[in-house]
Amino acid sequence: MTRTETLAAEPGGDIQQSTDAVLMIRPHRFHPNPETAADNAFQKAIDAGELDGVSLAAQREFDLAVKTLRDAGVTVHVVNDTATPEKPDAVFPNNWFSTHHDGRVALYPMYSAARRPERRHDVIEELRKHYQITGVVDYSASEGEGRCLEGTGSLVLDHVNKLAYASLSHRTHPEVLEKFCADFGYEPVKFCSTSEDGRPVYHTNVMMCIASEFALVAFDLIPDEAERAAVRKRLERTGKMVIDLAPRQITQFAGNAIELHNAREKLLVLSARAAAALHAEQRAQIERFARLLPLTLPTVELAGGSARCMIATIHLPSR
Repeated sequence: MTRTETLAAEPGGDIQQSTDAVLMIRPHRFHPNPETAADNAFQKAIDAGELDGVSLAAQREFDLAVKTLRDAGVTVHVVNDTATPEKPDAVFPNNWFSTHHDGRVALYPMYSAARRPERRHDVIEELRKHYQITGVVDYSASEGEGRCLEGTGSLVLDHVNKLAYASLSHRTHPEVLEKFCADFGYEPVKFCSTSEDGRPVYHTNVMMCIASEFALVAFDLIPDEAERAAVRKRLERTGKMVIDLAPRQITQFAGNAIELHNAREKLLVLSARAAAALHAEQRAQIERFARLLPLTLPTVELAGGSARCMIATIHLPSR
């Protein structure tokens, strides 16, 4: 299918990999979170005197990102962050909840205590106004036992083939991963990946993106040859065109992308910085299937997340 054709359901019934509706949280007091800096190689520190300016800049970037998505034909539900308690990472809601085609919502255990107040039941109730929610599966109690699974940061989901790719770290605990997969009917594809500085990759979705017809993966960050081969084989067996990303491209957030769609075409949403890091052949491969839709996010990226982290995709049935 070319990207200009009318979209149809993919194999697997009515389940599609991408969605045309998302939820985003407009930040109230954004800044890089000191609690997450130790294991997030992408995060940048700022001085105390920069806080106000950084927060305002992040709000401007957020508003422009929402406009860009809406102009591209994506439905964007915006919820404002609450003022108290302060939640510096609230702009990244994909880590605390995910939505599913059967009407269920999953709530996830978070590594940083400062991030746990991001879980808001009023956000789920807001979704109920527009979508059918059949149940909420809450894994958050596991964080008290030091077992975390940070949503679709930890999980890169192939919805059509029911595969959950997960790079293990202390933000992606194998026991919670197995529980999620058992509850939602996914098969786990576990592996370990390491950043160029030697630390475990903190979230799977910074080094891997699964779209309908292709996948972006930084295979060089998977040190074990058997695991690397197994991930590639699984992707190829599901019919994905595999596009290798270099470690330097991962540092520019090229892996932190998400496929969405409108009524006419598929869109690969990523940051402008990430798009600029792609070389010509990679862009041509992607553009066989999806139009690149860059968002300008230099301030938001100071916190160690990018475009994909800002977007909570909505796979729920409409009311």
